[in-house]
Amino acid sequence: METKDLTAVAALATQLGYPSTLDQLKRRWERVRSEPDRAVFVAERAAGAVIGWVDVHGVHGLSADPYAGIGGLVVDDAWRGHGVGRVLMAAAEQWAREQGYPEMRLRSNVTRHAAHAFYARLGYQVTKQSLAFCKTLTPAAGGEPASEASPDESGTAPPTANTTSPP
Repeated sequence: METKDLTAVAALATQLGYPSTLDQLKRRWERVRSEPDRAVFVAERAAGAVIGWVDVHGVHGLSADPYAGIGGLVVDDAWRGHGVGRVLMAAAEQWAREQGYPEMRLRSNVTRHAAHAFYARLGYQVTKQSLAFCKTLTPAAGGEPASEASPDESGTAPPTANTTSPP
């Protein structure tokens, strides 16, 4: 993906149900393209117009061995059913193999039945169903915790979290 693709990528993100302005996409793209363990692929018509994109990245955590994850996949409504999604997923899977990831995972909204059938045709299997939670965080002043922990009714202070950042 290149900076020139951002207007089309924003329109496609909006089509997927995630309204995005060009300014928002520019900010996101600056961060995404600087991440070494991530790739974004676009599908273009012969004339160069973007008709789909996929975002793939490495996922590393304590609960599972590393794997590749799909951060987003969208194909223009007019081009669905023409193999564009299959080409994009093949590019993402190839990137994941080249990075040494043994597995690809993705999430799909429970209402996207056509997408579920598409992923099944590509060999993906449902492994679990879960709920997605979101909480808007307010910035902490001066980098300090937003609130201090208070002792509970027994006078015992609650546990604290120590952080370790990667080098």
